[in-house]
Amino acid sequence: MKPHVSFLPSPGMGHIIPLFQLAKCLVFNHGFQVSFFVITTQSSAAQDQFTRSAAELSPDLNIISLPETDVSGIIFEDMRILTQICVITRESIKSLKPMLIELNPTPVALIIDIFTTDAMEICEELSIPVYSFFTASTPLLALSLYLPTLDFEVEGEFVDLPAPVEIPGCKPMRTEDLLDQLKDRKNDEYKWYLLNVSRLPYAAGILVNTWENLDVQRIAALKQNSFFRSIPTPPVFPIGPLIKEEETLKEKDAEILAWLDNQPCESVLFVALGSGGTLSSKQLIELAWGLEMSKQKFILVVRKPTDANASGTYFTVGSDEDDPSAYLPDGFLEKTSGVGVVVPSWVPQLAVLRHRSTGAFLSHCGWNSALESLVQGVPMIAWPMYAEQRMNSTMLVEEIGVAVKAAAEIGEVVVGRKEIETTVREVMQGEKGKMLRSRAAELKRSANEALDGGGSSYLSLSLLVDIWKSYLKK
Repeated sequence: MKPHVSFLPSPGMGHIIPLFQLAKCLVFNHGFQVSFFVITTQSSAAQDQFTRSAAELSPDLNIISLPETDVSGIIFEDMRILTQICVITRESIKSLKPMLIELNPTPVALIIDIFTTDAMEICEELSIPVYSFFTASTPLLALSLYLPTLDFEVEGEFVDLPAPVEIPGCKPMRTEDLLDQLKDRKNDEYKWYLLNVSRLPYAAGILVNTWENLDVQRIAALKQNSFFRSIPTPPVFPIGPLIKEEETLKEKDAEILAWLDNQPCESVLFVALGSGGTLSSKQLIELAWGLEMSKQKFILVVRKPTDANASGTYFTVGSDEDDPSAYLPDGFLEKTSGVGVVVPSWVPQLAVLRHRSTGAFLSHCGWNSALESLVQGVPMIAWPMYAEQRMNSTMLVEEIGVAVKAAAEIGEVVVGRKEIETTVREVMQGEKGKMLRSRAAELKRSANEALDGGGSSYLSLSLLVDIWKSYLKK
């Protein structure tokens, strides 16, 4: 009998993709049967397309849609994104228990992510071990495990602390780099986040989408530091980098790749700010003119700007596309014709990053995108927007040395066109860019070695596989 595990990601492509990559790995490399639960309430077009294609991959990979729930009376326009995710998740998994009971054979484990911890109580009733796949970076994992202590010890707002946050065994974290959800403790977002991370110690194990050599200090602290051992922190398994392996290409995607085919090696800057990110109107104008002034080749993925919310397209990514000429600066498309390609809403990101002509990636520093860039050996211009992206940006720039940051002037919110021009030229043509590309190549080799047979992530996942298989014998 094949060992059977289930997965339950929270809504959003950034949560679904890494859990699904692990599910595929278990099915195709380790002989598992997988039931992959999907929350369908307010799902985006991109998520719907993804799950349709996923359902065709293997009879051992069963996609199970949780019934849609009516959240119209409990989701409001002024709710922040994390609160919406958690409310939708809580309502959706009310149907999970009978669906788990119906599975045959009973799963030996349920793998959740950071915002589906409500499932722990259900699985305790059913005697199913729960493992948390922490899909974000190790700085956020360390901070999340430390947060209940920080919450208890600190009065007032964390952002008002006079010094960086000292996380045991880890590098100090500047208050300006803290997760958005931790910057207003009176908001429901903070309460939801604290609730979910306070449950991490009750998991049977924590899987992390990274590899040992990328963050030696924090991984060692999570495993060995006396503070984390006393929580107690469950066993930590670095099993990454797990990224998408392939993408479905549309006709317009083929046109983009054909354009790349005709460009010199490492000459194109890829600009994409994630599946949920949107710029303000003023920032989009400055970014566009900064790209034009740099005279560098580029692919710009652009969405209709919003001045209200940087994560404004989280639940609508993959929907109908707008006409970029309606909100890009007048004359921009004409001035950059032949130099750049402007794409509304969505591109096959992995295919672009893999291409020999791509020389750098202007990225929001979401962890999935950061890993995709590292695995392909592409340096970055860090452009964090929301959630934990600022701490990821700091890690990539100051610790790993694979990125530079385009910064706004002191007292300004918007990064100006001249700064963008200078940064782009520095990365694409300057000595700094050569150093970044060399470092990116080192990390590409390191990532591949971790995943190869005998590598640290390969061995970590193999240990997990043995644990799950041992549950069959009990």
